[in-house]
Amino acid sequence: MSLDGVVDSPGGKVEGHRSGGWVRETEFVPEAFALKGEELAETTALMFGRRSYEAFAPIWRGSEDHAVYQDLPKYVVSTTLTDADLFDGWGSTTILRSSEEVARVKQGDGGAIFIHGSAELGRRLSDADLIDRYNLLVYPVLLGAGKSIFSREDRDKRPLRLRESASYSNGVTKLVYDVVR
Repeated sequence: MSLDGVVDSPGGKVEGHRSGGWVRETEFVPEAFALKGEELAETTALMFGRRSYEAFAPIWRGSEDHAVYQDLPKYVVSTTLTDADLFDGWGSTTILRSSEEVARVKQGDGGAIFIHGSAELGRRLSDADLIDRYNLLVYPVLLGAGKSIFSREDRDKRPLRLRESASYSNGVTKLVYDVVR
């Protein structure tokens, strides 16, 4: 995310604001992206909103870099997607229609469920108190426009506890926070 909380269009101008592609403009430092490998080691399922699923699934299902995702259960939270819209060849994918269905999945026997992309979904699940941890890579840029995973609605304070942090030579900062309940 950018320092001002924008998470969309990191690699291009998908959302239409002029600052799209901001991640690619930051020097690549491998250790700054080690968080992705750490997440993967914990991941027992993936969750997407509809638009992120439609963007990632056709690319990731054939990607060697994302081959480990093949066997993970995948959930897409959408009120409009149908089973016929799901991509073949990417393993088990289940459509969830509501935050209540997400809560039931979360209460299951599995482990960590990671949300990739999906700013609107992340915001909705955060507002429903269904997020347990935020794994953030904060980029040293202010974008001024774009989607955030954090709601701007007036709501109860939600305290966080810092689990881990690191900063890197390219200015990216890793922040891992647990939600305190």
